[in-house]
Amino acid sequence: MNYQAKLAKLEEMKSACQTASPARERIAALFDEGTFTETDGFAGKGVITGWGQVEGGLVYAFSQDLSAMGGAVDRAHARKIEKVYELAVKNGAPVVMILDSNGAKVSEGPEILQSYQRILSLSNNLSGVVPQVAVVAGSCVGIGAMMAASADFVIMAEDAELCLTVGADGSAKTCAENGVAHLCCEDAAAAVKKARELITMLPLNNLSVVPVSVEGAPSGKTVSTELSQAELAEAVCDAGSVIELKAAFADHVYTALASIGGSTVGIVAVKGELCSKCAGKAAAFVRFCDSFSLPVVSFVDAEGFAGCTCPCAAAKLSAAYADATTAKITVYTGSAIGAASVAFGNADLRVAWPGAVISALAPASAVEFFRHDDLKGAADLAARRSELAEEYADTEASPFAAAKAGMVEDIVAPAATRDLLISALESLASKRVSRLPKKHSC
Repeated sequence: MNYQAKLAKLEEMKSACQTASPARERIAALFDEGTFTETDGFAGKGVITGWGQVEGGLVYAFSQDLSAMGGAVDRAHARKIEKVYELAVKNGAPVVMILDSNGAKVSEGPEILQSYQRILSLSNNLSGVVPQVAVVAGSCVGIGAMMAASADFVIMAEDAELCLTVGADGSAKTCAENGVAHLCCEDAAAAVKKARELITMLPLNNLSVVPVSVEGAPSGKTVSTELSQAELAEAVCDAGSVIELKAAFADHVYTALASIGGSTVGIVAVKGELCSKCAGKAAAFVRFCDSFSLPVVSFVDAEGFAGCTCPCAAAKLSAAYADATTAKITVYTGSAIGAASVAFGNADLRVAWPGAVISALAPASAVEFFRHDDLKGAADLAARRSELAEEYADTEASPFAAAKAGMVEDIVAPAATRDLLISALESLASKRVSRLPKKHSC
């Protein structure tokens, strides 16, 4: 066979391998047009692997093909995925996994389990080194669900399934309510589009700088004390930049990626009493942001921890803030009572709105402890208690008392919050902190 014939055979074989499928459409949609380079195109079936660019940045990805081999994962399939992770660690680039498979090819026995074990090991070793995004486009059951949950972000199509055991409720709705899915989209195409959006907001790896947009236009919304957590984030951050995460889970804690003044930040906004799930949600998000040096901006209006909250969960939340070396700014927008004020208080800059209440005790409880004698003989006990509680909030628990004690560095009007954050983020951009040598926190 002459060389021209060999070239013709190459094109013929490439064409045969690159047949149209939902998996190929999804991976093509992930990358900038014309930038996808396939790897191991002639090896195995059931998964498409390679690299490309997302808004000009290098990204590695694999997309499982349910139409090949009945969606079963065999050793060749697994080895192709392993190579994606190996290339990602060598080149320090994010990994996007598009999952749609019926699970392992069980006829391969222990060997396929070993393949899965290697994939999970590679994924977990990459955790905190490069961002990982899992798009659950269809079926993702068994060990595949562990692969998805190992990612930093899980994005599910509404008709997708994610569960460890066959028959369990792995619907997108249930996964969102359980805190497994960070985002749910109407279909797989929308989920892939959302993955693109997330990737553009993140650094390539833990040594890269935080992405900066030249736009950073203000939302034009007025910041005030009446806003909900989501409304406050929208008002303070750049227009159209906010991506809320885990919206259906532990809703007293709001978490989001956004940009302020063009720079990507993590937003944590708390309101009301915090439970163990709330504490875990906030702690995990702060740890992620710290891994990639994304500044954390926290808005605190917390009445404290609920009675059912596990002390370990509260301690882990406090530890996440204390351990994080990234830039941290805390804004006390309302109440910051007891342990809640301590948990979120470990920040480079702490500011309060004039109406904030920062205290070891809730004002009503403080009245019972310190002003009980003033309640004696009151004609209207409830009214007198309320009056004394308000007086306590305006004096000993006021942000001015907190500032005098060094608990906050400034007091700002709500409308001035965005400008202050932009200035503070600029001043903290070169922050450097050294920690005692250790493997990780316990």
